[in-house]
Amino acid sequence: MGETFTMRPDVRQATAADVPQVAELIATAFAQLKVVSYLVPERRVRHKILTANFQIFVDHAIEHGEVHLLDDGHAAAVWFPRTAPLPAPADYDRRLAEITGEWCDRFRVLDDLFDEHHPAEPHHYLAFLAVHPDHQNQGLGSALLRHHHGRLGGAPAYLEASSTGSRDLYMRHGYQAREPFTLPDGTLFWPMWRPGNA
Repeated sequence: MGETFTMRPDVRQATAADVPQVAELIATAFAQLKVVSYLVPERRVRHKILTANFQIFVDHAIEHGEVHLLDDGHAAAVWFPRTAPLPAPADYDRRLAEITGEWCDRFRVLDDLFDEHHPAEPHHYLAFLAVHPDHQNQGLGSALLRHHHGRLGGAPAYLEASSTGSRDLYMRHGYQAREPFTLPDGTLFWPMWRPGNA
């Protein structure tokens, strides 16, 4: 069965009022990914820490990027235009340390790897694409991708896929997988580039 809709879902621009909901959605959608166990080994506090960490980036995207939310709130995409210099989130180092505590170094390792593999060419960066687990495989992620791709005006796009399933989804939308990189525990990420006018 393909990802089809009887009705096209409505995508809206998120506002500052949506930030807690979007951060919570990302943490919930990513809960089963291998990377989250590396970042926060303690399951009891994992969701709280990840939600607070994601909120830093969603807040930043409200001001410096775009956050798209399906009208039912079950899926969201967080984009940053990397077509000009992009400032870091305000007071990032202090906030990260405060949120992540004893596991801060693990988050810094991930940040450094992402920075190391990030392309220099101007592009739009998909930081997060999250669909609630109860609503996955219904075409919601594809709807969000199509929405933003239709507004790129021929510009390229980039992301890091964190699972083979997401990698394959992005490939269906014109992304090309580059050489994967790994976290110290062996967790794989696939840098993915969508050429301009794809």
